Amino acid sequence: MKKYLFAPGPTPIPPEVIQSMSDAVVHHRAPDFLPILEEVREGLKWIFQCNNEVLIFASSGTGAMEGAVTNTLSRGDRALVVRGGKFGERWTGICQAYGVEAKNIDVPWGEAVDPSEIKKALQADPGIKAVLFQASETSTGVAHPVKEIAGIVRNYENTLCILDAITGIGVFDIPMDKWGIDIVVGGSQKALMLPAGLAFAAVSDKAWKFVSKSNLPKYYFNFNKELKNLQKNQTAYTPAVTLILGLRQSLRMLRAEGLEGIFARHETLASATRAAVKAMGLELFAKSPSNAVTAVNAPQGVDGQKIVKGLRDKFKITIAGGQDKLKGKIFRIAHLGFYDRFDIIMILSAIESVLKDLGFNVPPGKGADAAQKILDGVQKPAVCEIK
Repeated sequence: MKKYLFAPGPTPIPPEVIQSMSDAVVHHRAPDFLPILEEVREGLKWIFQCNNEVLIFASSGTGAMEGAVTNTLSRGDRALVVRGGKFGERWTGICQAYGVEAKNIDVPWGEAVDPSEIKKALQADPGIKAVLFQASETSTGVAHPVKEIAGIVRNYENTLCILDAITGIGVFDIPMDKWGIDIVVGGSQKALMLPAGLAFAAVSDKAWKFVSKSNLPKYYFNFNKELKNLQKNQTAYTPAVTLILGLRQSLRMLRAEGLEGIFARHETLASATRAAVKAMGLELFAKSPSNAVTAVNAPQGVDGQKIVKGLRDKFKITIAGGQDKLKGKIFRIAHLGFYDRFDIIMILSAIESVLKDLGFNVPPGKGADAAQKILDGVQKPAVCEIK
């Protein structure tokens, strides 16, 4: 049976990207690699909507998250962390590993942070050096108000706005320079439509001033070293050449679609999924839902993990279950990256079938019909704006 990915990373890879990665390997110090890296550098600036270099590392996105802390902060510094899910907790763990004091704003899972909480925390302690948060908290399907938070932090000359946009870049509009975000972190296996293995960090002029003062240990994830090499159209260490070949192709495809087209596509697919879930008699878990992934409460009396298992066993479909305290309580449907309208109809029909097997009856086609109305333009998609 054919296998299908509907987890929020890794996501499906377009055939054109797979083909580009099957080309002969290019040596990373040979002249043939220079135009490839140059094109990728410009493409990354475009998708991150910034003028400065976007640093590239061979790692998962967590590597760039760690680098964002170790390259800008110093031991004993205080950082404000939004904790509303597993990945918000990851920021805290990174800070603690390097002797940075994490002052946590704990947000109920499924809810977005109230920007006024960040404003109050910075007013009470202007010595906070960084605000760390997610654009899209993948574990809960929540979108945080990025624009509003960035607008607050940019008023503090000695405080950085550091954003994990691993499931945000290429999904919704995050104009880094325009909004004054200081570091934006990304990863390859999400909306960029690649295998896992590349991490990205876009760094503002303000953040580079912090880099010059940071005293935390760093070696591989060294922003200064990577910048100096990128400015010579090279990388500091051996890059993941095959992935960069794929990235060149995926960026070409995204540029052909255009930023507005990319954001509109994700908004439509996400809105159709949410409408279908409600039509099936299910409830959304996230009160401020992300266009990257839809988190759904499992029906009462049904173990969410059995829904995950049922889709895998019956249809070879992989979705994501709940993490930590949400295990068995929710399931998550991804729609970021290489997905189209027919993928959404298919996954919704499969979920209806599995729910029926588990004793939760849904009239056949109920969810797909609700989704189709949005996909056909009969109903407008519900806007999920990342403010």
